[in-house]
Amino acid sequence: MPNAAWRWLVIGAVSLLLAAPFVAFALNAFAIRWFFPQVWPQVWSLTAWERLFRPSTDVWAALGNSLQIAVGVTFLSLIIGFPAGRVLGLYPFGGKRLVEVLIVLPTLIPPIAFSLGMSVQFIRWGLSGNLFGVMLAHLVPVLPYVVLTLIGVFANYNTDYEAAARSLGANGWAVWVYITLPLLWPGVMTAALFAFLISWSQYLLTFLIGQGQVITLPVLLFSAMTGNNLATIAALALIFVLPAALIVALTARGFQAAAAPLPMR
Repeated sequence: MPNAAWRWLVIGAVSLLLAAPFVAFALNAFAIRWFFPQVWPQVWSLTAWERLFRPSTDVWAALGNSLQIAVGVTFLSLIIGFPAGRVLGLYPFGGKRLVEVLIVLPTLIPPIAFSLGMSVQFIRWGLSGNLFGVMLAHLVPVLPYVVLTLIGVFANYNTDYEAAARSLGANGWAVWVYITLPLLWPGVMTAALFAFLISWSQYLLTFLIGQGQVITLPVLLFSAMTGNNLATIAALALIFVLPAALIVALTARGFQAAAAPLPMR
């Protein structure tokens, strides 16, 4: 078999594996009375969607909360992670490895361990049960990925371009807008994507810090799973997955548009 045929065969197989969960969700979300060993649903219905989007449900509120939290966490993590990534990626100093280990530490500790500790402290500080407190809590698992991504970006960044722009009279803002950000844009997009997706999918931290008052899509989805209604669970899972998949697709197009080689040092 020609190499091109093998390549397309592999691409098709991988695409099928990636699409299979979405197909399963879609079929279950519109199917009722679908029992084993039936290969195809016998009855189709919009009952699950009608149930989810009734005025009395929390789907719209949960979707809004999830978007607010994920976007807020992405913004905060970039503000904190950008200078940290620049310093750790560009400049050698004593204790640098220790700092990097401390940054990675939250990804190594079981989430339940620091989540319970944070929950106690956030109650004392009055940060439990509100969106801002949940955003701050989400920064713990998000920041390591953002900082490590930006460290890798800055490790290959050439600061001579900034120096050249300053020597020609550019101020700090002009250097940032016309030099730094365009050169680092693919890496910043990658870090932002990590931040959004990690925050978007957080359940445990949201549940503990939100104290049942901050309802997001993951919290609503876990709650629906106890109802044992497969159509409702599948429909809610699609609502949860599709915005993130759309953002990934749009970001991939942005990567293609910004795919220019980063100047090496």
